[in-house]
Amino acid sequence: MGDRLEVHPVNPQARLIQRAVDTLERGGLVVAPSDAGYLFAWGIDAIKAEERVQKLRGLDTKHPFTLLCARLNEVGRLARLDDRSFRIVKPLVPGPYTFILPVSSELPRRFKQAKRKVIGCRIPDHPVLLALIELWGSPLLSTSLELPEESPDRQDAFEVAELTLRHVDVMLDSGDCPPGPTSVIDLSGDEPVVVREGVGPIDL
Repeated sequence: MGDRLEVHPVNPQARLIQRAVDTLERGGLVVAPSDAGYLFAWGIDAIKAEERVQKLRGLDTKHPFTLLCARLNEVGRLARLDDRSFRIVKPLVPGPYTFILPVSSELPRRFKQAKRKVIGCRIPDHPVLLALIELWGSPLLSTSLELPEESPDRQDAFEVAELTLRHVDVMLDSGDCPPGPTSVIDLSGDEPVVVREGVGPIDL
């Protein structure tokens, strides 16, 4: 059973965020609030945590996960942001948007080994999740809480805790959070494509 840490939704307690970071450093799996529902988060090199997520969600090893970044310059290190893409992304971050972008030469080694050509990146607008990414010091991998048998209401903290605490190491519980999903915009081709209209309004 994972630890449920009650975190202030606007001014998260540093000691509790540090406990979650300590968990990530041990290769653990965290549930955290975002601006589009609660989500799973883990370190890029935490292979065992990723395998747990794949098993929980019934995903194959090729399923793409989203990289959570704290700032736009982090996105720019992982992906290629040309002028057109930058003009689209800049006014929408932070916010409930996921951007599919061509990879850059600074992509982490394990993604290069998988020969990834595009990645999904987002900069969330939630104080708790941003504090976690900032203290961790680099992007985190993430995915939504869509479980194959009984998925929780991703904005309901009590329901998320009931259904996920037995599967994760830490839950950062900041109460109910905004619903999801994110809006997804593919910027990897010649023209931007709206893959999914979620809670983030889109006017390209």
